[in-house]
Amino acid sequence: MQIACRNLHYTYPGADFPVFSNLDWSIEGPGFFSLFGLSGTGKSTLAKLISGELSPGQGEINYPKTRRILYTHNTERIPGWDTVGEHLRSVTPTSKTSLLNHILKDYGIRTYMESRFSGLSMGQKNRINLARYLVQEFDLLIADEVLANVDEPTRNQIIERLKTLFPQKTFLYISHNALEVARFSRTIHVLSHESTASANRIHKTDGLDQEEGTEAPEELVQERVYAILRSAAGTNESRL
Repeated sequence: MQIACRNLHYTYPGADFPVFSNLDWSIEGPGFFSLFGLSGTGKSTLAKLISGELSPGQGEINYPKTRRILYTHNTERIPGWDTVGEHLRSVTPTSKTSLLNHILKDYGIRTYMESRFSGLSMGQKNRINLARYLVQEFDLLIADEVLANVDEPTRNQIIERLKTLFPQKTFLYISHNALEVARFSRTIHVLSHESTASANRIHKTDGLDQEEGTEAPEELVQERVYAILRSAAGTNESRL
């Protein structure tokens, strides 16, 4: 799936400065892409613009209208009147029942099926919330900090299995974890921390695109992490 933003402008109501001005940006899937940046650089704003939750003040976002974009974030909650299992079964199409069972096993959440959502930890809630999106029909899934509060080994396993289960889908993964995005992404799109929202603030750097059961040399991982952090800070290595 290809999606392209052209001359994109967005300013929140009442704000003195735009989040984006004259932004051009695109990705072309399938694959696992990441959006990385320091807090306040506009990652979630861009996600909401792409998904249609926000409308740009100017510019356009182009993608095939037959394609479906979903956006999920780590503060979403599911209804409290059903158990986790009742809710997941109610939102899962019949054709996706087998997929749901795979995800429940792979993501370690089968044991919570009889629990109420409100009684779970944040990490458990986030895994369950991601699961309910993965069983929907989508071409692009924007996942905004969806594995926050999940321990690192479990996060790694989830991402590895996600890439295996959905090789023909496009993912835009938003994270503050430079090591994570360096290891697993095909390409990392880094929102730099600049004093103004001037033109192209998104810089691309290659990820290692680690697949299940593979591991890149530690030196290469560190090199990519430093490149991501330098780009995010809008500076060079000597100033970090």
